[in-house]
Amino acid sequence: MTTQAVRGRWHGLILLLVVSSVAVAGQSGKAQDMSGFYQATAIVTGSDRRSRPAGFARCLREVLVKVSGEPRLYHDPRVDRLAAEADLFIASFDYVDQLAAYHHHDDQGTYDRPFNLTVHFVPKLIDKVLADLGEQPWRGPRPVIVPVLTVRGFDGAPYRLTAESPSGADQRTAFADIARDFGMSVRFPTEAEFAAWAGQSPPLHPAPPPDQVLVGGTVEFRQALPGWVGAWKMRWREVDYAWGIGGVNYDEAFRDAIRGVVRVASGHGTPD
Repeated sequence: MTTQAVRGRWHGLILLLVVSSVAVAGQSGKAQDMSGFYQATAIVTGSDRRSRPAGFARCLREVLVKVSGEPRLYHDPRVDRLAAEADLFIASFDYVDQLAAYHHHDDQGTYDRPFNLTVHFVPKLIDKVLADLGEQPWRGPRPVIVPVLTVRGFDGAPYRLTAESPSGADQRTAFADIARDFGMSVRFPTEAEFAAWAGQSPPLHPAPPPDQVLVGGTVEFRQALPGWVGAWKMRWREVDYAWGIGGVNYDEAFRDAIRGVVRVASGHGTPD
């Protein structure tokens, strides 16, 4: 099948789905309930067409991972062609100027301003793409991630990544933002909870609520690499898992921890 034929087939399916959605909405009198898992945001340069295809592609990859719970799809070679044609699966998109509050000094500065490109995909099309890839949406309940982590920064002084720790403010924000990219939520432990859980071997006492999963470990900066090293452990459904990463920034270290939780909890296997 030619690229033109494939593109025509997808556009026809999009039109059919949109028309059907409008008809259903008109009959029920209620707006369609669109899950946030089917949208993603990428930072691009300008609001013209220059960076749009790359932004669309990144958003499609993120949505496929977020909806399915399979992080490996992001770098799956089979997704490359789909990412190049990501516009075929889009319902709408919009831009937000990150520097909207600042005065535009010149045309060049305006042209190269960073924008948040938010892309809304058609859920049924994403579900079909996943089916073609041998995947399906992860519709079951998703556990809340509770990171029980000790951080060693550039000065080597350790601190706990608790809800109260002032030293971990930036890391808490980064961890929560990355979890959101995977369709997950986070609850940081209190100092008392951390003290009770840290250093224990599963099963933990007191046991965390059944809708939460604890990820224990350390993340530290090593000048010799240079970079951050993360070592993680968790128990899920009476099975223990351990994995890690090294030589990355702390965002990528946290991403590795969350990616492992997502892969295990969604039923895709080991964290690696």
